Amino acid sequence: MPDTPPRSRPVAVAVFLVIAGALGLLAAFELSVEKVLVLADPEHVPNCNVGVLVGCSTNLASWQGSVFGFPNPFIGMMAWPVVVTIAVAILAGAQFARWFWIGFNVGVAGALVFVGWLISQSIYVLDVLCPWCMLTWAVTIPTFWVVTLHNLREGHIPASARVRRLAAEWFKWIPLITVVCYAIVIVLAQVQMNAIPRVMIDLQNLFG
Repeated sequence: MPDTPPRSRPVAVAVFLVIAGALGLLAAFELSVEKVLVLADPEHVPNCNVGVLVGCSTNLASWQGSVFGFPNPFIGMMAWPVVVTIAVAILAGAQFARWFWIGFNVGVAGALVFVGWLISQSIYVLDVLCPWCMLTWAVTIPTFWVVTLHNLREGHIPASARVRRLAAEWFKWIPLITVVCYAIVIVLAQVQMNAIPRVMIDLQNLFG
């Protein structure tokens, strides 16, 4: 028997995870394909290269793009299908034990830490913004908040009643929390890279 009592299905959480997982998998797939094409043909120009500031060639060629000895997108190719599978299982009525939710939370927290490091490397070291990387960042951040606050409010993560109540209240504000996180990244990129004008120039060159 599960070590937690039966609960109603968190449909909203599951639907979000399906969407986030699909978008994350799309980004990982596109980056993986581009990495393979570059390895097969060093002259290949990735289709995500928009301009001087926006592109993925620099990231794919850097050591930061293969931290564990293989391309980082391969991690996404393995991890995001797990997120989608968990979400679909929830929609199908699966009930997971507390240890499972905690393990899932540890995974998404690790993903957030890794993404945070990659963001800092892109902004402060590589001086480039990779479109598919940014999509990964964009879905990882709210995924962490959704899973963490859900676990806290449902008691999967041991916490006091007050913390559970706060988590339930903050859960409603996840869209705003996510926007604030995005804004912090944008401000850091603008201060360090003068990103907004350079992105506009790249887009003008692309569509002009």
